[in-house]
Amino acid sequence: MVMMDGSLDAEKIAAYFKGKSILVTGATGFLGKILVEKILRVQPDVRKIYLLVRAIDADCAKQRVEAEVTDAELFCLLREKHVKGGFELFVDEKIVPLAGDVIFENMGLDAPMLEELAKEVDIIVNAAATTNFYERSISTEIVLVCFHERKR
Repeated sequence: MVMMDGSLDAEKIAAYFKGKSILVTGATGFLGKILVEKILRVQPDVRKIYLLVRAIDADCAKQRVEAEVTDAELFCLLREKHVKGGFELFVDEKIVPLAGDVIFENMGLDAPMLEELAKEVDIIVNAAATTNFYERSISTEIVLVCFHERKR
């Protein structure tokens, strides 16, 4: 994907995401929103994007993703591209909100969901952050251990 002159080949990067499922932590944050919008815009053939967000249940996770991610002004180009109600349908087909938190064991997810993620997810992007210094440290290792243990 890196060219001889050191530049990145954008087409190859976009092609890499085609048909892949991605787990994103920290999707409600600044970098997470940008990542999700960019993937959906440049590679609409991504299979699924699972978004782990702090929420008490699936309905709250969906509401939070809508309010803090997909309703953001950043998604205006996607809204224009998918006019007449198509945007919501497109988002519903691609984005899977997950109620959980990386500070909890197994990210706060139940065993069936962890099994599904272990089978389906091709790429993990950990963009989670916290400002509470008393919480468990957030690291990619925590996320990867959840999947490694499930794949055994």
